[in-house]
Amino acid sequence: MIKDIFGSILILTGLFDAWKYVWQAKAIIKVGTARGHSRKFLNVALGNDLIKLVYSIIILDIFIFLSSLLALGTMIYNFIIVYLYYPYRNRNLINFRKPSLIKYLINSFSPNSQRKRL
Repeated sequence: MIKDIFGSILILTGLFDAWKYVWQAKAIIKVGTARGHSRKFLNVALGNDLIKLVYSIIILDIFIFLSSLLALGTMIYNFIIVYLYYPYRNRNLINFRKPSLIKYLINSFSPNSQRKRL
């Protein structure tokens, strides 16, 4: 009984947690650039919810699974928007191509003092 009540509250708060990533993605689309949005923050949040999802599968907890799944879905959407709207250095050049997703991820995990600007 208590587990079901708090599980329902967890899913409700998970909806709010997921919705904040949709808000951020909409703000990026509206402004037209992802400048000022932390890629590291998003990467860490994705990793955290991925671990929670795996943990919920191991312990068979549907409430943690659903809240993590909701958050992961909207985080992936936000990640794609940040990737598309990231202010790449040579964006306005004629033959510009976005870096590969792997290069983008490696760059986003690298410390600012050591990474090259994309």
